[in-house]
Amino acid sequence: MIRRTLLKQAATSGIGALFAQALISQAQTPRGTTAATPGGRKVLFEHGLPDLTLQNWNATLVEISYAPGESSAAHRHPGITIAYVLEGAIASKVGDEPEKIHAAGQAFLETPNQLHGISRNASATKPAKLLAILLAEKGKQLTLPA
Repeated sequence: MIRRTLLKQAATSGIGALFAQALISQAQTPRGTTAATPGGRKVLFEHGLPDLTLQNWNATLVEISYAPGESSAAHRHPGITIAYVLEGAIASKVGDEPEKIHAAGQAFLETPNQLHGISRNASATKPAKLLAILLAEKGKQLTLPA
């Protein structure tokens, strides 16, 4: 309920910093591990952020569904993108990092203008779905071809 309220506030009021902080507080420790916190919450994803001002920025949530074996073309985002896998598994290569498979419940981050060279469903037989939270300056195109 709290997460839904924060998402709604961020999406409707453009307070990307509040949204980013709320999401980071729900973040992932080193891959495959989680840390429990008081009150039954656990950290799902944590990643440092670049030194940016978020003045005049919006938060946009996009649900992306991949059919079995489907992929998207290499691309970049002008702002910060936090991706959270909702269903299935997503193969992703961001920047100079090696290709990684992110299962449901895992997240990854793209920093401004970082190349997202691979984004595809890791399965040839099951669908996959992710939630992308894009923080970017108002009026900027959210996805650009590589």
